[in-house]
Amino acid sequence: MVNFNGTITDSNHIISTKNRGFNYGDALFETIKVSHGKILFWEDHYFRLMSSMRILRMEIPMNFTMEYLQEQILEIISHQNLQDKTARVKVFVNRKEGGLYLPSTNDVDFIISAVPLDSDFYLLNDATYLVDLYKDFYVAPGLLSTLKTNNKALHVVGSIFAKENNFQNCFILNTEKQIVEALNGNIFLVKDKVIKTPPLLDGCLKGIMRKQLIDIIKMIPEYTLEEASISPFELQKADEIFITNVIAGIQPVTNYRKKTYTNEVAVNLLQKLNVKIRLMV
Repeated sequence: MVNFNGTITDSNHIISTKNRGFNYGDALFETIKVSHGKILFWEDHYFRLMSSMRILRMEIPMNFTMEYLQEQILEIISHQNLQDKTARVKVFVNRKEGGLYLPSTNDVDFIISAVPLDSDFYLLNDATYLVDLYKDFYVAPGLLSTLKTNNKALHVVGSIFAKENNFQNCFILNTEKQIVEALNGNIFLVKDKVIKTPPLLDGCLKGIMRKQLIDIIKMIPEYTLEEASISPFELQKADEIFITNVIAGIQPVTNYRKKTYTNEVAVNLLQKLNVKIRLMV
């Protein structure tokens, strides 16, 4: 079951062959973690969605307030009996049917789905986590590359490449051959007391967890945060690398080729992140 435009309905009967998200990738989505009825980082998710809809020239309905969409998310959470559990929620917004490349309307539909997750808080996964570079295709930096659209062909084929080569993940490069992000999240690199993450101008996703960690790192006096381009050559010199997204939290990388990394900073940040979650929940 899903919430389709405010009505709980069977998920098998809402997407037609004329859907613009299906045909042209004319859609956006937010992946959100909900813990015991509390939508984590909801304000950040909401404003990213609104900003993304404006960039794609979608018409934002008058009732698309923070309060309304929060109610719609909690409605499907309640219907799925997930009020006292943790869930992964996907808010999908597509332009309504009509037209070819040129839409006949800028009005939108929304679909909200929810599935349960195992853990309330973010846990450290310290198992072996191998990564490499994915170089078959490149990200073209720009506003569109920072959005969560359903144009994810690069990430799909990159994920297949990773599985075929027994990697847990891969790093994506932009057209300037700078590291942009991982296949499923933003990246942070630690060298001595400096923590770097690629800037949005390089083409990385405007990640919600990225924003949370930037805020946390800025509060730690012994570390300096840099939003700066990362060259592939820096990977071999780094002390630590980790990947972030709102579902996993922080995933430390253990190996890149012959390089092995520590996870001290990731552990520290994960603890501070969970303290922030406890205060929210």
